[in-house]
Amino acid sequence: MTTATTGREGERLATDWLRRRGYIIHELNWRNGRYEIDIIASRGGVLHFVEVKTRSVMGWGTPEQAMTTDKCRALLRAAALYISTHRMPHEPQFDLIAVDILPDGTADIRYTENVI
Repeated sequence: MTTATTGREGERLATDWLRRRGYIIHELNWRNGRYEIDIIASRGGVLHFVEVKTRSVMGWGTPEQAMTTDKCRALLRAAALYISTHRMPHEPQFDLIAVDILPDGTADIRYTENVI
């Protein structure tokens, strides 16, 4: 599996995971210039800006380790732009979904709220 394929599969799994838990998906892979947000979803009056990090178990490090300070800053800037152009009456929150793709094709999904 290529890195791009692994990433797309992780985002698909994360989106399905959120939908099964009652989240409304507003955007997938939202982009504006150099800014990008993997998933924008809402539930219970909260607008969730979700970063998805996916790794195959054979890869280096955990998905959580890929959520760097620079990535957090970029996510905050992207969310500010999104909020300024989409008047949504929700409280913003920044979350991480970490996906490990296991050798048997299954996945381990971990959801961390308020990562920033």
